[in-house]
Amino acid sequence: MAEVIAHSLFTEFDINLFKSGKHYRLYEKFGSHITTVDGVEGVYFAVWAPSAKHVSVIGDFNFWVEGEHQLNVRWDSSGIWEGFIPGAGKGSTYKYKIQSSNNDIKTEKADPYARRSEHNPKTASIVWDEPYTWKDSKWMEKRKKNNALDAPFSVYEVHLGSWKKKVDEGRFMSYVEMADELVAYVKDMNFTHVELMPVMEFPYDPSWGYQVTGYFAPTSRFGYPEEFKLLVDKFHQNDIGIILDWVPSHFPEDAHGLGLFDGTALYEHPDPKKGYHNDWKSLIFNYGRNEVKSFLISNAIFWLDQYHADGLRVDAVASMLFLDYSREDGQWEPNMFGGRENLEAMSFLREMNEAVYTSFPDVQTIAEESTAFPMVSKPTYMGGLGFGMKWMMGWMHDTLQYFAKEPVYRQFHQNDLTFSMTYAFTENFMLPLSHDEVVYGKKSILGRMPGDEWQRFANLRLLYSYMFTHPGTNLLFQGCEFGQSGEWNFETSLDWHLLDYAPHKGVQELIKDLNTLYKKQPALYEKQFSAEGFEWIDYNDSENSVFTYIRKGNDDKDDLIIACNMTPIPKENYRIGVPKKGKLKEVFNSDLKKYFGSDQYKNKPLTSEVVAHHYRDNSVEINIPPLGMVAFRYGK
Repeated sequence: MAEVIAHSLFTEFDINLFKSGKHYRLYEKFGSHITTVDGVEGVYFAVWAPSAKHVSVIGDFNFWVEGEHQLNVRWDSSGIWEGFIPGAGKGSTYKYKIQSSNNDIKTEKADPYARRSEHNPKTASIVWDEPYTWKDSKWMEKRKKNNALDAPFSVYEVHLGSWKKKVDEGRFMSYVEMADELVAYVKDMNFTHVELMPVMEFPYDPSWGYQVTGYFAPTSRFGYPEEFKLLVDKFHQNDIGIILDWVPSHFPEDAHGLGLFDGTALYEHPDPKKGYHNDWKSLIFNYGRNEVKSFLISNAIFWLDQYHADGLRVDAVASMLFLDYSREDGQWEPNMFGGRENLEAMSFLREMNEAVYTSFPDVQTIAEESTAFPMVSKPTYMGGLGFGMKWMMGWMHDTLQYFAKEPVYRQFHQNDLTFSMTYAFTENFMLPLSHDEVVYGKKSILGRMPGDEWQRFANLRLLYSYMFTHPGTNLLFQGCEFGQSGEWNFETSLDWHLLDYAPHKGVQELIKDLNTLYKKQPALYEKQFSAEGFEWIDYNDSENSVFTYIRKGNDDKDDLIIACNMTPIPKENYRIGVPKKGKLKEVFNSDLKKYFGSDQYKNKPLTSEVVAHHYRDNSVEINIPPLGMVAFRYGK
């Protein structure tokens, strides 16, 4: 048997923190670490397997022979096996061979803390370090301002495998190639942030990355870990923040993954009623186990610390919060108070957010939470879950349902759009038109729009214009920004050729300008989460399907007046009440020629009249284009 030298990176304090669920940087201790012991170069390995009888490292350095390099179990009942293996080094491939005390079950597992994994379908871990000299100091110094809740926050959601492929070569773009093309594109489109669907290593392409096996390793599909750092760095150098999708809700049953890690339910909850997702055929973390909490919180911290991420969008929060999520009667058990809330998951999410914001007060955590669970984005000291923002799924559902209707019927569904304002300020809401809305037969966003070609594109431009002027931050999935015609297909590239056609190019130009409008008009972001930032002018004109409202900033000179016409009938000389007397200038019109609009219903500078309307002393007559939005601002 080859030599394994006794060595440890753990202090007694580390062990106590780990056992109590309070060690938030376990990646500095667990996993494989290139080091030198007594002048000999090699690799230190450490893995948690409390039910193991034997643990050995198998790899290319010992011809994958079990027992050649057996790790030593610590004496402190922590369940940690560790040791230093001379001769192993950067690039060595390995797994842990674990013989369990549970019926001598044997498992071969990838390292939960590995920094790099083999390219699928191979599944071994790779000893790696990722030295990188960051060049994003300017961004890091100012990102607290850029990521603030009163700053513009417009997100472009990207699936790295399908944004743009090297079709001629039949391969993905690499991290390095995306550091040029993707970064330049997002900057040209004027988005403030990009959100990447999961980049953590995953075995199965059709899962889109949401079935993670390598929580600490950027997927090898697109290159090396340090090349992913380059991609993040390039975004930052171009003043673009980066949000990473993070999946603490479930993990797959793949043999090399976390399931039955040491022959027992280690990372997953042992009770299938709490530990198994029937819908996703995956396992649910045991949020009540301290060591698992440390693993997950350390993972959240890892991406913010080692990869300079500006935030985490936490996937499937609703599935974590409710014991009866997607379960029938008899498939779940109430909590200790008889309720359906998962108290352990709630506690975990609060601890995670507290740990993140304590170490990184200049980032944001964003919850994908689809229910009316209260106070998701309220501070933990108030009893909230502590997220920075929450996806506004109700707005998304109601808005898409409304816009799918033929305009002649919209007069009967006015409150589908007005309803969102009854709860818009109960949370810090992000308005998402995400990947979930353009798959599984739902059609593309453009494909949902009614009417002939001109009307479909006008409806799409109106939808986006309404979205960007509704309170809250925004998220748009790749392809939506130029009116992708078909549903998203993760196996193919976006239909970039559509930009050769004026309607699609027009939508793209509209998104560029909406992002610019959002960033340049304080009324759209300074109070985007406050009821003080919004006021209806009129929401009752269902006969004309017109909505008019005011967006407000800290200074009333920045106020914007918005008018949306949800029908293809232009509204000329349409009188609206205004908050004060003065001159109004049109600052946005979704019907311009460059957007593929009619270009016939622009508004020259207007002066308010002392004519009472909409319960206001002053009013003006405006033109609202067919299926269009116009925005005005007071000026000289």
